[in-house]
Amino acid sequence: MKIAVLVKVVPDTYGDRKLDLETGLADRAASEIVLDEVCERAIEVALKYADTSSDTEVTLVSMVPSAATSTLRKGLAMGANSAVQIVDDALTGADLTLTAEALAAVLRRTSFDLVITGNQSTDGVGGVIPAMLGELLDMPVITSLNSVQITADSVSGDRTLEGGTMTASASLPAVVSITEQLPDARFPNFKGISAAKKKPLEVLSLADLEVDPLDSKAARSIMISIAAAPPRSAGVKIVDEGDAGSQLAEFLIKNRLT
Repeated sequence: MKIAVLVKVVPDTYGDRKLDLETGLADRAASEIVLDEVCERAIEVALKYADTSSDTEVTLVSMVPSAATSTLRKGLAMGANSAVQIVDDALTGADLTLTAEALAAVLRRTSFDLVITGNQSTDGVGGVIPAMLGELLDMPVITSLNSVQITADSVSGDRTLEGGTMTASASLPAVVSITEQLPDARFPNFKGISAAKKKPLEVLSLADLEVDPLDSKAARSIMISIAAAPPRSAGVKIVDEGDAGSQLAEFLIKNRLT
């Protein structure tokens, strides 16, 4: 079985996260870049199946700057067999449509049986790429799985609905996205880190994929304005002099918070 895992490099959530007010894009130099945690869990789902199926190949697919190659190799050190990296200046600030088209073009080059993604990234938080890939690749899609079971010809799992849980399944090939309820990713060991340096990592451009970022037939989104968030004002402080309860009640009623 061939499994593709989509991974994304994002600013560290524990660091500063800023927007460039001139371009409207994320300032990725403001903090360290890391593999998105939900993507690491997606890698773990694929590797867990590969542990029990020796003929399984796990390929990482990512649309990241060339400077992020060393971060991408972390996934190879965990145990993935190979990686494909899309690097192109025309992808700077790419919207969801162009992102999905570029990723789908990579996935078409190899007949993957299963595509695993995170449900949404911590920087863009779009959450629609899995469904868009299913549409572009003409594959069934199951989103936001809290558990995943993979067999030779199907994939299934549980997803949370309002007021309950739904079990869904699909025949392969298919696209699935997972949530952070899946297990933590394994840590790369020394052997894996050493092996990662020798594993195939293919770098492709949009020209290689025959994707035109200026194709007028595709809808594109643009940033029309951006501004820094206003500074926070001080909140109301209630000093308890025996009437704090009354003051709090008056505040809640005044602000219609009751």
